[in-house]
Amino acid sequence: MHPQDAIDLGREALMVATLIAAPVLVAGMLVGLVIGLLQALTQVQEQTVAFVPKLVAMVVALGLSLPWVLTRLIEYSRELIENIPNTM
Repeated sequence: MHPQDAIDLGREALMVATLIAAPVLVAGMLVGLVIGLLQALTQVQEQTVAFVPKLVAMVVALGLSLPWVLTRLIEYSRELIENIPNTM
């Protein structure tokens, strides 16, 4: 295996990991932003108020995006396994 092949495999793995994590992280970020804005407007600065809505939003986002995430993981794994003979 050439060094460039290893770099390409690492780059692709990082890209897949980023795409898989994006829906959950974006949902948590958006809900956190809205809750933070509401806390700033109402001057309620309690940390536990933001935790539960973010957690629920992230679980819902994961549940909704799970079929897409599994498809991406299966495609990446299949491509990786099929290319094993070509990398030797």
